[in-house]
Amino acid sequence: MSKSPEALAGVAGVDCSGKTALVTGSTSGIGRAAALALGRLGAEVIVHGRDAAAGAALVDELGALGADATFLEADFADVGAVRDLADAVRSETDALDVLLNNAGGFFREGRLTALGFEYTFHVNHLAPFLLTTELLDHLREEARVVTTASAAHQGVSLDLDRVRGVEQYSGTWAYSHSKLANVLFAAELARRLDAAGRAVTSNSVHPGAIPGSGFSRFLPGPLPKLVQVLDVVPGVTSVADGAAELLFVGVSPRTADVSGRYFSGQQPTTPSEAARDLDAARRLWEYSADALDVDEPLSASPDASR
Repeated sequence: MSKSPEALAGVAGVDCSGKTALVTGSTSGIGRAAALALGRLGAEVIVHGRDAAAGAALVDELGALGADATFLEADFADVGAVRDLADAVRSETDALDVLLNNAGGFFREGRLTALGFEYTFHVNHLAPFLLTTELLDHLREEARVVTTASAAHQGVSLDLDRVRGVEQYSGTWAYSHSKLANVLFAAELARRLDAAGRAVTSNSVHPGAIPGSGFSRFLPGPLPKLVQVLDVVPGVTSVADGAAELLFVGVSPRTADVSGRYFSGQQPTTPSEAARDLDAARRLWEYSADALDVDEPLSASPDASR
């Protein structure tokens, strides 16, 4: 019998009663598994996705577990929808204890969002940046922000010129670049929270290569079928394993005081050199705020000399 995500993360004994968690992209894959695990641990769960039927089904399943749950729909390519999501979270909850920035995808075709950005960069980075910063004042002290990144961030460097167009579009590069942005964002958020004296942690996570997550539907050519075959090969990461990575950083007592790190295999791991570039992280933060036409969140630099 396969283990639950909470058992795999070593948090089955953690009591999340009285805590509220928002899990973006939780109508399928590792987000769904993490949401159910949080419900079993006693948390109130805010379910997010674009599929209202799937969201309602998950809310019903969480209710059957005895967990309070609400579904909020939002398209991450729509700036207004993300702001509405943040507003709804504030109105539906007293505060957030866990924010799992899990929504995202790999997109075959190059296209621009209404804001004028390449779709992958917008959905995978700009949307969670906006949602998180809109909810900064709603995060309870000792809250945790966890952003789903990927080992795919390796091999690329930050290129903020390329995200404004889709000429010579490469889905692989766009995905890897967005995952680099996730690692940089999570680390910069941690530095700025610390500088502001906020007892809130921020980390990024590589959940593994997960055939059962539904991610394979975004892959080009014959890769979706290949990934389906891999799903039955021993040793390939499962949905439960991926959800466990999120839970380990999101609720484990072992990570309560850890911030600004990139996790893989339930261990703090050194990301790529590009992901450790403090200047790039600062530029990305400032660029994102400007792109979204918001005042720079946590604007005081953690270290003006860096």
